[in-house]
Amino acid sequence: MNDEHPEERGTPIGRRVFLGTLALGAAGVVAAPPLQRGLEAFLGGAADKDPTGLTGLLPNGGGFRYYSVASSVPRKNAESYRLTVDGLVDRPTTYTLDALTSLPQTRLVRDVQCVTGWRVPDTPFEGVRLSRILDAAGVRPTAKAIRFTCFDGTYTESLTLAQARRADVLVALRMQDKDLGHSHGGPVRLYVAPMYFYKSAKWLSGITVTDEVRPGYWEKRGYDVDAWVGRSNGRDDAPTS
Repeated sequence: MNDEHPEERGTPIGRRVFLGTLALGAAGVVAAPPLQRGLEAFLGGAADKDPTGLTGLLPNGGGFRYYSVASSVPRKNAESYRLTVDGLVDRPTTYTLDALTSLPQTRLVRDVQCVTGWRVPDTPFEGVRLSRILDAAGVRPTAKAIRFTCFDGTYTESLTLAQARRADVLVALRMQDKDLGHSHGGPVRLYVAPMYFYKSAKWLSGITVTDEVRPGYWEKRGYDVDAWVGRSNGRDDAPTS
């Protein structure tokens, strides 16, 4: 689901090495800005139709990997997009894209860190603080966690309520000072600045307040639920926040 690409267990090493070599060639091509933009568009479109996830091993000029755990992802726009907020709340809500855009926006500039090692420095994200959306919904006293669902129909994520209320967790509408494109999880994605990028769920469609943490897609496959950069998943990367 994410730009980040954690590998499933059992992936042959030979395939990764081969595609890594391919990526080095791609890196040379993207040195020219027009070709960089073209390659970025190509990889985004290819990844959207690639059920194998192999295109996720190819970097574009910005350093991101395109990846989805679904064989295809529908496209949403201002007319068709909806974000539901439900569960243990007093005021369940459905937001349109215009409604989210009209709320106060917060801009953060942090490094993006993938659990597989790649890092994109000084990446701007802009959106609505998740805490604001939770406050508007009226979280009930029995609430302990948040479950996130996505309109790819497959990916899920989780945060504790305390994590979700951090000032550096956004329902993001913009990245790199542009509206979020489809390949980067647009029109709306989660952005969890201090955690590895698999926590920043793409194609966000649901925020459900729950009474316990329910591990997300990659967490059910062995990745840490609390994914603090440099303090989880056996890695020692520099913190991003």
